[in-house]
Order: sequence, then C-alpha cells, then structure tokens
Amino acid sequence: MNTQSRLSLTVYAPSLVGDDNRTVAAVHGLERALIDLRLEWRVDERRRLAALPNRDAWLAEAATRGKFPMVCNEDERYHVMIAGHNRSAYVSPGGQPQLQVYAKLPLDAVVISVAAEMLERIAEGACAFWGHATPGDAALDIAYQTAPTLEGPPSPRRGLPSLKLFEHIRAPEIPAYLGWLNYWSAAAARAIGFPDPTRDADLLSRSRRTASGGWVVQLTDSPLDLDDPAHLDALKRAYERFPEIGGRAAP
Repeated sequence: MNTQSRLSLTVYAPSLVGDDNRTVAAVHGLERALIDLRLEWRVDERRRLAALPNRDAWLAEAATRGKFPMVCNEDERYHVMIAGHNRSAYVSPGGQPQLQVYAKLPLDAVVISVAAEMLERIAEGACAFWGHATPGDAALDIAYQTAPTLEGPPSPRRGLPSLKLFEHIRAPEIPAYLGWLNYWSAAAARAIGFPDPTRDADLLSRSRRTASGGWVVQLTDSPLDLDDPAHLDALKRAYERFPEIGGRAAP
C-alpha cells in the first residue's frame, strides 16, 4: 500500500518499568476499537509470521525487559501492527526517557469511523502524555517541520511552522507537533492551555473528553489532506492557537 492509504498512530508515554501492563493495555485497546481484529502474531527471525498462543504473557514478560515487541494480525492484505520502542533521555523532552508506541493500519472507512476511539484507547492504555493519528501523506509533510536540512534548520513544506526537536522541548507533556486526531492528556491540555471556551469553540465541536480527563481533538471532519486548502488552513490555525506545541513559545 502507498502512504496515502495508511493511518499512522503514535503516542508518547513514560518509559516502561518493571511489571508494566501498559503494553498489554495498548494492544487490547486497539483490538477493542476494531472489534474483529486479533493481533496474535509476530514476525520471527526469518521474517515469517509466527503465532502467539500466549500473547499477553509474552508481552508482559517483554515489558519486564523494557521491550514492546511488534504484534500484528495474520492478514497480509489488511495488515495491522502495533509496537513500541524506548526513546532515551538524550532525545526526549525534559531529559526524561519515553516509550513511543506506534501503530499502522489501512486507511479505510472502518478505520476512519473508529480512529478517535482507537487513539483514545491506545493512549489511555499506555498512560500517554500526548499522541496523534494522521494519514501517511500528511504525516510526511508534518515530519518536515522538524527534519534538519543540510543548511541547518528545518525547511517545512506548505508554509507550516518550524518545530523544535524533541530534546529541545522543555517538558514531556508538551506535544511536539499536531496531527489529524490529537490526544492530549489532562497534563498536556493544561500545558498548552486547552480548552478556552471563547477561543476553542470550533475545536470543541470535534473533541471528546476521555475517562482520565484528557482530550481527543479532531482538526478536520475527514482525514487530514494537506492538498485541501481548508485542511491546510485548519492545521495552520491550530499551530497559531497553541504556540507551546513544538516548543515555539517564548520561555
């Protein structure tokens, strides 16, 4: 599949510790959002699918070693995967190590219909600070907001603002960038000043509160397409509204 037909989902959470059950909770969250999905397979050393009859125990054991190995479904024509990796303190906001959980799914009508629930369940299962779900093409454009050039600073596409690298953002609660669907924990929402009833009426009309007090905030009704001027404008307006995102606010 090409990037346009995939949904990329990423959340950033505290690093794994000891008998951490957040890996299992994140996988369960994805399966509950897509009720026919079963992520009971792994890719072995020969790059072949291998069944995981005791998947949850396997994930829990890996978590004791600080690992979140990839699990996936068996259908190669409708491939869904979720995994995680550790980000060291040297490349993380506030000098605090993080767990980055990421999933990739086909961007079809079923996934679109449950994308907000999926992001919420994975983020809350992982106890994430913040996260996003974004179509592949838009995610590539957004990546240019932080990617350094040979000349030094980033050179974002489409007039989007330059954003700081993760390690230059002062606190882990501050989102590093925006996506189509945005998960902000209660701490992240406080850090960026959301919601303000007088300024965020449009965003609140497409937002949902989570059980933990966080928010899932949707920038556009349909999946973010930066070839659509209205979608590009919505993304730019959101960056203008939240200068803390990407570490752009004055200290």
